[in-house]
Amino acid sequence: MKERLTILHTNDLHSHLENWPRIRRYLISERQQILNQYKGSSVITVDLGDALDRAHPLTEVTNGTANVELLNQIHYDAVTIGNNEGLTNTHDQLDELYKDANFDVVLGNILNAKNNVYPTWAKPDKIIKTEQGTRVLILGMTAPYSLTYPILGWQPIEPEKVIPKLLAQNKGKYDIVVLLSHLGINQDRILARKFPDLTVIIGSHTHHLLVHGEKVNQSILAAAEKWGHYIGEITLELENHRVISKKARVIETADLPELPEDASEISGYEKQGEMLLAKNKIARIPTEMGTNLIGHSRLVDEGLHAIMDKAQTKIGILNSGLFLTNLPAGVIDRNQLHQMLPHAMHVMKVTLNGYDLWRLMKEMEKNRNFLVKFPQKGMGFRGKYFGLLHYGGLRFNDNGQLLFHEEPVSPIETYEVAMPDHYLFVPFFPTIDIVGKNEILYDESLRDVFGDYLAKNYPLTPNKY
Repeated sequence: MKERLTILHTNDLHSHLENWPRIRRYLISERQQILNQYKGSSVITVDLGDALDRAHPLTEVTNGTANVELLNQIHYDAVTIGNNEGLTNTHDQLDELYKDANFDVVLGNILNAKNNVYPTWAKPDKIIKTEQGTRVLILGMTAPYSLTYPILGWQPIEPEKVIPKLLAQNKGKYDIVVLLSHLGINQDRILARKFPDLTVIIGSHTHHLLVHGEKVNQSILAAAEKWGHYIGEITLELENHRVISKKARVIETADLPELPEDASEISGYEKQGEMLLAKNKIARIPTEMGTNLIGHSRLVDEGLHAIMDKAQTKIGILNSGLFLTNLPAGVIDRNQLHQMLPHAMHVMKVTLNGYDLWRLMKEMEKNRNFLVKFPQKGMGFRGKYFGLLHYGGLRFNDNGQLLFHEEPVSPIETYEVAMPDHYLFVPFFPTIDIVGKNEILYDESLRDVFGDYLAKNYPLTPNKY
């Protein structure tokens, strides 16, 4: 008995809703066309995570639930989560995110830290039977960020540890295995070599594009880049429930037909998010706060005070590229704050002895000019350039001596420094990772920390007494 199984896949949309109307039409119409064209065929539709990104105002104001409503339009058979779902939401927000989803979240390597059980909104695996009775085991894995998931109350597990357990638990229950991987291309290749049961590995996270797939041992790897630029399609030919051929392709979204109403739908998402955010007024500032990639920046100065206040330190470090817009004089709302600081970042307190602080500052000074126009991408950064490093409470004097509030830094004293957690993940400042005692303050995003600072120091209704 021969049959055809098609898997349609999307990944790493990152709230780039400008492509959504065409993606939606294609997925719905292609699924129906395949079922009509090939008698007894089956179609499975999946998403690989990072569907949402708080850089979009509608995602920010709804904590991602608006994105889930859009995914509901497709009736996906299964989705897994990316780091944007898992790490830019609080534990409670993630518990609520999929409450109204009409699809299954398949995620096998994240547990509740309190009791080591799977979250209520996810299942470790799912078996789908095709029209001809072939049993397809769906697994889902996300990048197990060991530094940050535990802060939010989640326990990540390495995929190599959990996959064999899930395969063993489902032994005799499946004919083929499809892995929804938000792990990255290198990890996908490792898993394909390590676990020959993985028939298909659909990849994401590293935003790679496999135009015709990639064969690794018995597996076919597939991936459709990022931001909805492509839609992926995998076709498996089976005989007696065994795969006899595998092929993959991608469809470029820009080549799909656009309808006149698409533009208003897309702009409507943006406008709705901005309108809802703008309703939340947070502060009233007497004069404009400007940003400047090079040179003095009032916003960076205020930002340094904000992060030092949050971390309760006397030293702060910030890069000017974080601030994307100015703040005009007058009432400031959450939409302006979001436009200025759209990053998925948090404040971090780093504790170092004086010698290691000096070494960190030397690293920063060495990279300073290079980083000003460095086109930083990912790792929470949503701007254009890294920008100029600014220091609060620290400076080098003319003799090259490092001063802490005008006193020489002692090599044996301990110092606490506030900075974005982003600095831990970029490769320019190894001292932070090697010897820093690093505490990421994950309860608030960087923009909320700045908003709290503005509300405190520039209240909407000034105290007259």
